[in-house]
Amino acid sequence: MKHGKNFNNSLSLFDRNNRYEVKEAIELAQKTKTVKYDAQVRVSFRLNVDPRHADQQIRGAIVLPNGTGKTQKVLVIAKGAKAEEAKAAGADLVGEQDMIDEIAKGWTDFDVIVATPDMMGALGKLGKVLGPKGLMPNPKTGTVTMNIAGAIEEIKKGKVTYRVDKDGNINASIGLCSFTADALVENYNALYGALIKARPAAVKGNYITNIVISNNMGPGIRVAL
Repeated sequence: MKHGKNFNNSLSLFDRNNRYEVKEAIELAQKTKTVKYDAQVRVSFRLNVDPRHADQQIRGAIVLPNGTGKTQKVLVIAKGAKAEEAKAAGADLVGEQDMIDEIAKGWTDFDVIVATPDMMGALGKLGKVLGPKGLMPNPKTGTVTMNIAGAIEEIKKGKVTYRVDKDGNINASIGLCSFTADALVENYNALYGALIKARPAAVKGNYITNIVISNNMGPGIRVAL
């Protein structure tokens, strides 16, 4: 694959065959930013899991200590008192069947959906629309709940969700390049700790086999295991 001049210049700042300590890898990810906007710092974990087995489908959510630096547009699917709770808690969009009908037509101008359990019967029918985009609410990520206000607060504070893909990888943002390296390290450690706690009992040997940190338009820097 051919890369641009700036990308190739960023490769000269580190040894691609080396594994760096977390803070050094994060600092390199910040230095190798090639775009003018404030790029995300992302981490990719390669896990020794088989997602075909239900007990190895790792999925969850965590509120990062220093947030993500990104404003999330929250849609709440609820009715009655829970809809009013959502509005009071600062949800960007609130509705019930009206919003579900709009999503069915292809509308997805939001980042996260929070829904009450009673609305999941209707919302669940949109699995083919929301599933591939990672937008379907799920109890494991705290987005199917009766505690609507709490869910909105966590998302606004910097909650990130993670889910293992079919190849055993988990990819997530841990903040922006403009964050201090120490703040990004704290966010990284929080996510790393959550994944360690989620280790399936069936996994034998090494659980995390590779870690790569990058900004979202830059080269990957390997992290010491």
